[in-house]
Amino acid sequence: MEIDSVAAGSCSKENQIIYKDWFEFADSDGDGRITGSDAIKFFSMSNLPRPELKQVWAIADAKRQGYLGFKEFIVAMQLVSLAQTGHEISHEVLHSDVDFKNMNPPVMDGLIVLMAVSIWACIFHFMSFKFEYMLLTTVHLTTQKKKKHSPKSSDPNGSPAADASLTAHWFSSNLQKRFISLSSVTSIIDGLKRLYIQKLKPLEVAYQFNDFVSPLLTNSDFDAKPMVMLLGQYSTGKTTFIKHMLKSSYPGAHIGPEPTTDRFVVVMSGPDERSIPGNTVAVQADMPFSGLTSFGTAFLSKFECSQMPHPLLEHITFVDTPGVLSGEKQRTQRAYEFTGVTSWFASKCDLILLLFDPHKLDVSDEFKRVISSLRGHDDKIRVVLNKADQVDTQQLMRVYGALMWSLGKVLNTPEVARVYIGSFSDKPINEASTGPIGRELFEMEQEDLLSDLKNIPKKACDRRINEFVKRARAAKIHAYIISHLKKEMPAIMGKAKAQQKLMDNLEDVFGKVQREHHLPKGDFPNVDQFREVLSGYNFDKFEKLKPKMLQTVDDMLGYDIPELLKNFKNPYD
Repeated sequence: MEIDSVAAGSCSKENQIIYKDWFEFADSDGDGRITGSDAIKFFSMSNLPRPELKQVWAIADAKRQGYLGFKEFIVAMQLVSLAQTGHEISHEVLHSDVDFKNMNPPVMDGLIVLMAVSIWACIFHFMSFKFEYMLLTTVHLTTQKKKKHSPKSSDPNGSPAADASLTAHWFSSNLQKRFISLSSVTSIIDGLKRLYIQKLKPLEVAYQFNDFVSPLLTNSDFDAKPMVMLLGQYSTGKTTFIKHMLKSSYPGAHIGPEPTTDRFVVVMSGPDERSIPGNTVAVQADMPFSGLTSFGTAFLSKFECSQMPHPLLEHITFVDTPGVLSGEKQRTQRAYEFTGVTSWFASKCDLILLLFDPHKLDVSDEFKRVISSLRGHDDKIRVVLNKADQVDTQQLMRVYGALMWSLGKVLNTPEVARVYIGSFSDKPINEASTGPIGRELFEMEQEDLLSDLKNIPKKACDRRINEFVKRARAAKIHAYIISHLKKEMPAIMGKAKAQQKLMDNLEDVFGKVQREHHLPKGDFPNVDQFREVLSGYNFDKFEKLKPKMLQTVDDMLGYDIPELLKNFKNPYD
């Protein structure tokens, strides 16, 4: 019995009504979540020992969200009721034959009195608010009458500036405190989500950041599980690698020596085994794939989601990709922009595995374009020399050297890439080729790679912060560029000629913006790609520079995010 089924299906309607009232009372911020501080105040009325209440919270908050929704709150209440009747609280109790449906709500001392007091307090607060509003209105009207007889007291436009600012201050002070304060935040991810909506998203919308750089983020982008993408030429063992990690096949998996995987497949956790078509996945609000709609139906027909219940998929999502083409097959154009899709997934993924076969070390032109599209995500890339047990030790040494030479030319970096050597399949390692030394080497390399994969959920939180800061800096630079293009446009005549001149000299524009605002050159977008998108826009319709909006983002980077990291820890620490 899962937690959701306990909450939704194993609780009587009468109890659900009672729990709904209790939930709304315990939710101090009114945002539909019971935070840790809310839970301490409310659960203490059960008179249970603190260790038992901690256990109740740990079981109810099984997803480590840092807060309880209504379903989790019902689970917590049922566990409290069990504890009050002498049952031992553990995860196993959810799978026992306890009759949750006919269970009475727990006894909460003083709850009825507190709820009654709260209702009267709300009524009193409303009446006080109404009285203060009437008083302010009366003062405002009286002042207006005085100003009609005293022209000197008004501003040059004849408007009551002082009273308007007083009223605005009275109404805005509470709102400002409410929106800037992080007191109701429950975790680092929740805090980033709120900061994005309140401070970064308005800047992105104003300067059309979503059209030029990256689609606007949704809640599912923040809540999504860490993703691992596998790239490589066909028959390098990408699908087999996923099967090896899951110890079972997934729905829609095809394995063979020929190019079998002809689509992008996202393998993620689900209640049962099923495959969901790409067009359906892209419009589901609870999945972080809405941005893929920009690649059109030609791509979505080659995209699907494969769901299955699995413990590993509760923490990691795998992205299987079509084999990168080589030889004459490269000349056959795909119906969608392959490198663009891989670049989109690279920005969302937490780890990118490049798989190579000892017998296919050549890096084709398409593979070079794919690797180039990963630029900026170098820290996520890991190289896997798969099927290494198909060659003997001497050949493996030469293959390894040849692979490192090829990667050095393609990655174009002075640092050496980390290459894992192994044979990731269900078959035992071929000791006839490798010998005992090779077997020991493979096991150590596989252990290192598995350790890297196990650390992904822990590193995902840090990576989300890193990606969020990178996005904020990119949005700021984008705003400076767009506003500069707007400023350079003439007021009346020659707009088309001026726009074309700016397009042709876009590198000079970037340099001027960089010097004027003291921005790092490495953070600027690719000139050619930016020019291509700009060609469909009228510069005269762009927004002017809004210093207050940019200052808000600066404050977020300088104060809000450090404060968030100081108050909350990584949930996997």
